[in-house]
Amino acid sequence: MTADPSAPATGIRRRRPVIVTIAVVLVYLSAFANVALGVLVLLSRYEVAEADVLRVSLLGAAIILFGLLLIGMASGLARGSRLSRVFATIYLAVLLVLSGLTIATTDGWDWGSMLDVTIEVLILVALWAPPGSRHFARPTIDAATDSAAAAR
Repeated sequence: MTADPSAPATGIRRRRPVIVTIAVVLVYLSAFANVALGVLVLLSRYEVAEADVLRVSLLGAAIILFGLLLIGMASGLARGSRLSRVFATIYLAVLLVLSGLTIATTDGWDWGSMLDVTIEVLILVALWAPPGSRHFARPTIDAATDSAAAAR
């Protein structure tokens, strides 16, 4: 079967900008790093005072959970999903807060949390900078018409 060349293309595929690809790779790196850091923070509960065990345990579990959720968001970001970008932004904001709490409450994980904060800020900049924002923008009717006309 051949498609009618005069029919408008319904599945327009746009090239993903390099900055978005870099953001997706950084999201995966950050997510796996957060899972690893969460496990280490969770294990460090054995080295804190009795009163801080619950707080450190919950902090480690939260870092692991949000790291795993961020892994799920990375594939949506790669496809250009606006909803994934919004959820990834929310998750990254929560992870920034959790990294700040990790720096404030634990002694041994400052270096890892600082690295996570740096990567998370780079991801947010890449996702919301103009090239990344254009990739996540809804295609307009004119853009669909122009690309269908170009395909003829």
